Amino acid sequence: MHRYRDLKFWTESKNFSVDIYRITILFPSEEKFGIVDQMRRAAVSVASNIAEGSSRNSNNEFKRFLSFSMGSAYELETQLEISRDLEFISNEEYERLTSQLTSIIKQMAKFRSNCLQ
Repeated sequence: MHRYRDLKFWTESKNFSVDIYRITILFPSEEKFGIVDQMRRAAVSVASNIAEGSSRNSNNEFKRFLSFSMGSAYELETQLEISRDLEFISNEEYERLTSQLTSIIKQMAKFRSNCLQ
């Protein structure tokens, strides 16, 4: 069992979720049940699956939950691109957020490969 609060990528993914909530507040109100809801769910899912997986009794189970987290991260990456294309976020904001997300994905992948044998 791993302590998720000690994992840097969990902390960063939790903080990233807060960023997504803050940025989607500025989206058009008609998107509340569209892309806003999807982005928020995906962002929260990244951190939540890390936490849930860390409580499992085997490394294989934790790996499976990290896969779920990574899937949600890639889903969110696509939603950020769509948001940029629709001009809900600026190119600069898109670059900043996708850079953070890429860092989280890389950390998860490295942890999964190196620490969960």
